[in-house]
Amino acid sequence: MTDVADNAVHAFIAKTVADNQVVLFMKGVPEQPRCGFSSVVVQILDHLGVDFVGVDVLQSDELRDGIKTFTDWPTIPQLYVKGEFVGGADIVREMFQTGELRPFLAEQGVLAA
Repeated sequence: MTDVADNAVHAFIAKTVADNQVVLFMKGVPEQPRCGFSSVVVQILDHLGVDFVGVDVLQSDELRDGIKTFTDWPTIPQLYVKGEFVGGADIVREMFQTGELRPFLAEQGVLAA
């Protein structure tokens, strides 16, 4: 990938993360996840009543590769809350199972009351 394409993708990711309180970079869309890990995170966010934006990384190779270099995190999905990288499917699932995710999201003000 060229630096210019990389920079454009990183700029898109940064803008998307800045413009939306909760963003899930995933394979597929929230209504139709295209991998099990993305599906798990969507189910958890839906279960908790989180309003989030899903970005399909399968729409371009640049985006799929770019999100990994943006966070230096090798896997997809990737969850961002208020501009901060939270983690991937394993971290989100673990936070949900241990009861940490709901209070974290509530503290961030992104959980429906």
